[in-house]
Amino acid sequence: MTFSIVGRCAETGQMGIAISSSSIAVGARCPWLRPGVGAVSTQNITLPALGNQVLDLLQQGQAPASALELALAASEYSQFRQITTLDHLGNSAHFSGSETLGTHNAVSGVQCVGAGNMLADRAVIETLVHRFETTRGPLADRLLAAMLAAVAAGGEAGPVHSAALVVVGDVSWPIIDLRVDWADEDPIGQLARLWDDYRPQMQDYLIRALDPTKAPSYGVPGDE
Repeated sequence: MTFSIVGRCAETGQMGIAISSSSIAVGARCPWLRPGVGAVSTQNITLPALGNQVLDLLQQGQAPASALELALAASEYSQFRQITTLDHLGNSAHFSGSETLGTHNAVSGVQCVGAGNMLADRAVIETLVHRFETTRGPLADRLLAAMLAAVAAGGEAGPVHSAALVVVGDVSWPIIDLRVDWADEDPIGQLARLWDDYRPQMQDYLIRALDPTKAPSYGVPGDE
């Protein structure tokens, strides 16, 4: 049904999540990030509220494992949840309830944590984490490389239809927030191509937000 990688860049401090699912619009429900605090992926039978609840606990100083434990203890039906989290230092934790669907796995790595359910094989998540750890370059590239490696290793047991990539940095909003909400084929590949198109414009949009007097023109009506 879903697999994801949550990662941090040790050089920039950026945190990000890449995720894909057989369900529609996975990016609307599962990835939750807060600059300077952490990142959470809540999946399987998803409870979106857990994202901000875990982030609140991280912001209050809880370690990732205790933040998960406290949030799940206060929530009904925790046995249906699969959730991963990473704090702003790269420490991670994960939980897969007894009702997690199908073949599932969750693995913490160096500055990352991956998890999935309804997998073709448990080794898919080990491949996902290993590729993130061994790929160099910008965080978004590493996250997508990990997802593509997971697909090559078998991915989900059935077809996936949506994918998302979210990265936070020094500002209070995501510097990358890209989604493929429904695709009959290869949503992760479509997401990678969307990132290729967005990458050369990303800095321009940050400049527009932070100092419009220095923003480049895009040549559209009214944009002078």
